[in-house]
Amino acid sequence: MDLTTIIIIVAILLVVVFPLMLYNSLVRKRNQVENVFASLDALLKKRYDLIPNLVAIVQSYMQHERETLIKITELRTKAISGNITPSESVELNNQISNILRSIQVQVENYPDLKASANFLNLQGSLNEVEEQISAGRRAYNAVTTDYNTAVEVFPSNLLASMMNFKRRPLFEITESERQNVDVKALFKN
Repeated sequence: MDLTTIIIIVAILLVVVFPLMLYNSLVRKRNQVENVFASLDALLKKRYDLIPNLVAIVQSYMQHERETLIKITELRTKAISGNITPSESVELNNQISNILRSIQVQVENYPDLKASANFLNLQGSLNEVEEQISAGRRAYNAVTTDYNTAVEVFPSNLLASMMNFKRRPLFEITESERQNVDVKALFKN
């Protein structure tokens, strides 16, 4: 083979093979994001299934916090409707997490509720699911960051924009969760 033929073959390989490799890499990364999101979705479904039980038990004790219980029921209904985007799901689940934490704090004001065996079992199940969700969020954020990086860096960003690969949202904590904990307030009665 002469030099011209080799140069032509290398050029063709660069023009054809390199974009194919980039495209396949983007598809693999997108599929990883979707797979981890689906796993996280299964955990969130488990959480949604626990919420009505939590509301039913807590409702009998917490007459004053009825608004909180109504709000979490509304959010759960919206979450299981199936008519939400991944971005809306991320936001909705951040809201649910905040309300569940709020309920856990409010429980401290109800000693009878804290002593209820049903509540304690449910609280244990919910804590376990929340830990699994936390691990799932970390996994989702890791693969999503990898995917988002591939969508944004050169040269794969050129192919990503042509093929309509878009950034995916990360699960992030809310601003209130970023604040320092007031330890003195925890020990006041």
